[in-house]
Amino acid sequence: MSTSLLEILKSKFLEHIRSVDPPGKWKILVVDEHSQRLLSSVLKTYDILAENVTLIEAINSHRTVQTQEAMYLLTSTTANVERIIADFSDGRKQYGGAHVFFLDGLEESLCQRLLASPAAPHLKQLVDIFLNLNPSEARYFNLNIPSMFFSFYSPPRDPTKLRTRLKKLDCDLRFVAKTLLNLCITLNENPLIRYYQAPNHGPLGPLLESQPPGVPVPPPTTEPIQTGLRWARAAVTRDSSANVTVPSGDQLPKKLAFILQSELDDYRSSNPEWPKPDGTNRPRGTIIITDRTMDTIVPFIHEFTYQAMANDLLRIENGRAYSYKFQTAVGKYENQTAVLSDADTVWTQVRHMHMGEAIERLRSDFNQFLQEHAGFKGGEGATTLNDMKDMLASLPQYQEMREKFSLHLTMAQECMDIFEKRDLKKIANVEQQCATGETVEGKTPKKLVEEMVPLLYDPQVSNRDKVRIIALYLMHRDGAPEEDLRRLFQHAKLHLSEQDAIRSLVKLGVRLYRGPGDKDTRKVKFKPIKSDDEYELSRYKPLLQHMLTEHVASTLDQTAFPYVRDGPTSLASSLAVQETRIRVPSVTSASSGSSAGPTSLRSGKRTWNRQPRTVAAAGGSAAPEKEKEPVRQRIIVFVAGGLTYPELRVAYEVGSNLNRDIYIGSTHSITPEGFVDDLKVLEIEGVGSAALPNGLPNVSPAEYQDFYDKKYFTPDPPPLKPTHTAAGGGHRPALLNNGKNGGLQPPAFPSPANSMSSGRSGNVHKERKEKEEKDKDKDKKKGSFISNRRPGVRLLGFEFHSRCLF
Repeated sequence: MSTSLLEILKSKFLEHIRSVDPPGKWKILVVDEHSQRLLSSVLKTYDILAENVTLIEAINSHRTVQTQEAMYLLTSTTANVERIIADFSDGRKQYGGAHVFFLDGLEESLCQRLLASPAAPHLKQLVDIFLNLNPSEARYFNLNIPSMFFSFYSPPRDPTKLRTRLKKLDCDLRFVAKTLLNLCITLNENPLIRYYQAPNHGPLGPLLESQPPGVPVPPPTTEPIQTGLRWARAAVTRDSSANVTVPSGDQLPKKLAFILQSELDDYRSSNPEWPKPDGTNRPRGTIIITDRTMDTIVPFIHEFTYQAMANDLLRIENGRAYSYKFQTAVGKYENQTAVLSDADTVWTQVRHMHMGEAIERLRSDFNQFLQEHAGFKGGEGATTLNDMKDMLASLPQYQEMREKFSLHLTMAQECMDIFEKRDLKKIANVEQQCATGETVEGKTPKKLVEEMVPLLYDPQVSNRDKVRIIALYLMHRDGAPEEDLRRLFQHAKLHLSEQDAIRSLVKLGVRLYRGPGDKDTRKVKFKPIKSDDEYELSRYKPLLQHMLTEHVASTLDQTAFPYVRDGPTSLASSLAVQETRIRVPSVTSASSGSSAGPTSLRSGKRTWNRQPRTVAAAGGSAAPEKEKEPVRQRIIVFVAGGLTYPELRVAYEVGSNLNRDIYIGSTHSITPEGFVDDLKVLEIEGVGSAALPNGLPNVSPAEYQDFYDKKYFTPDPPPLKPTHTAAGGGHRPALLNNGKNGGLQPPAFPSPANSMSSGRSGNVHKERKEKEEKDKDKDKKKGSFISNRRPGVRLLGFEFHSRCLF
């Protein structure tokens, strides 16, 4: 079984599509916006069509009646249930039969509504498949809900709206818990649950002003679960608070951990055979739930590994889409948008490398490519990034490879230019001293202020970098007198909004103000991770790395990271310790495979030059020599409130080095700039932010299903306008695909993100004509995919091209 979430999800979707095997062989796929987007993230259109799918339709569109059976793949919304019922009501039979698959567990009342409706006799299958995940990478799942940052940490502006905020928070936590449940079911894993219990602060955000500690929150009343359904479902979902009462006054990770435990218990009670034995004897895994407050340093640090540095310094949309100028074979520059995904093997090999090593790896691979395709530039090798970019223009016949090399050479060059222009070496040196509390020589920094103040005065240093420096300095000092803070703001000439960003760190449990008699705050103590090959400007290790390393070694503090229930047995713990003693290599950045040459970033005692090591192809992280290992234990980490790219890198590296399958997820990905922007408006509930321009809503959903329905809401199409026939008599409804005479175009869903291109462009009809011309040429030579379809059914003509949503 593959360990990549992308491959696992792809395999599961294909398995369910293949399970629909009607007598007529052919079937129709009905999707909504979210399910289509999820499908396109792991499957190409051809992959779906190859499974005897003749048509892909949107459930919220005007659809003509079909005689074939249909597979509904939908989110579990009230509107979708009503649309399925409408397809088989009032004498209408939209399809020959209905195989209904819901991405999440369907709420019981909606299930009963569907089973008691006129659609019930036409249902062939009714299944909850629990595949509502959003894997961005092989080991990373991302809810992509940045608004949760404000829901978790913004204090209520209006005290009278506290109940509304708490209800919103409860819905958000239940949504996260159900996503984690989906992941556990998909992986066939019933894990132990640990959570982060911060010793230096109490509840934050709306929890800070909730009921006094020790007063339990009564579980909401629920209707009894009805049994004896006509169709076996994957599970019967229940209210997540029914079995576990979570006392108020607890911190966010604990709240989430207890809700997740309740969800797992409910699923297990309805599916006693889960998790099913797979014959691998895999040790039981663990979920560790933490949040952004555990490490408030890493979002401010300048990281110099490729993926983190690129997302920090360049304009990359959602961590994936990057626009750049591409040089064609004739020397002309064209605007191009590339998608940074696991489909790009160059990206996966270098993304977790230090930038110096990444450049050297690109240079090495490029020269190897030239040797394998001799004849370009006289076979001479490239020595600089500009040499490589010039030579790429002479390789028109290798378009895909040209685009990949051009993309990453452009990104690397732009990062290096910004590094030099902004003199990030000086800034990063101060940042590392603040973050680690040590100089390069390992001593206490005694001249930190003398090095920092000139940077605050320097007009060439951007305000966003000054904010990062001051924030790190205050965390290094564990707070400062109000007068010192005022002087720092004055030296840096920060705007009020930038000052607000720093002051908002209090909302994340950071102490900013310190009196003369105040003691140091209590913090989780981790054992230092020493490495002989670390870089001078990359000495700080994210706390996530310490946490994972100590968890694997069974030395992680159970006071700061308690279990929801009993921890692993003593035997399991001893086995973990024994295995750890066998081989626990240091966790460091991946190397390039050859020594890096001199760069403009060379500095001081520890440079960017190191001994070569092998590179893990899947994640671009360091990997030991291949050896036979037992089935790897799983560790799932969820960081509520946002995940940084350095922490994402750490998850890959620790898993590779400590022989664990580590999956990491979060509410959203964060960059230093985005984190500072969110802090600016944290006090005012996100008003003016990119995620919530109008701030958190003042009205909370009545029930969780209302919250879910709103999140996945898709409007019904407007009524069709009647059009005259060609003969001028009578009326007929306009076809879905006909853009003329008031007809409707299909929903503008995004195209599959499996290629380097940014998406399809142009008119659907124009694309159809171009494809038909190409198909004609192919049909003459070897026969086409169309010709293998069942005769007598119009599948890929006008109907398919105009109504297929991909």
